[in-house]
Amino acid sequence: MDILRRDTDYALRAMVFLAGRCGNGPVSAREVAERADIPYQLACKLLQKLHGAKLVKSSMGPKGGFELSRQPSAISVLKLVKAIQGRLSLNRCLLNADACSYHRQCRISKKLAELQQQMESFLNNVTLHELAKSSGVRKRKSAQSTKRGEK
Repeated sequence: MDILRRDTDYALRAMVFLAGRCGNGPVSAREVAERADIPYQLACKLLQKLHGAKLVKSSMGPKGGFELSRQPSAISVLKLVKAIQGRLSLNRCLLNADACSYHRQCRISKKLAELQQQMESFLNNVTLHELAKSSGVRKRKSAQSTKRGEK
């Protein structure tokens, strides 16, 4: 069982890429797809979901595209996960007590709920800034500064 679904993994990659480009203007969906290694059609759908959750903003036109709606340090992994797949759950019984006929006498649900809380707390404390920094994603230098030999 995967806790983070594949589309959530793709969305995380796209957002980490955008975090590394923060402040450099919008990026086309095609470039996001290519740089994050996501199928183009799926990247478009994920970017729409992220836009609907107000995690990215979009602009139209030849220089349009997508960019983060706020600083990478203000976007937690948990917010992103919820935007793409909804609430995380280790087990169905944690989402809905009626999903399990043993819920009232269950001896493990309390411990699963504690683990669930720890997982959510951890993901809430991890930001895109942290992921972009640890993945080696860096803001691109402008062509001008590269030509002049600036680092």
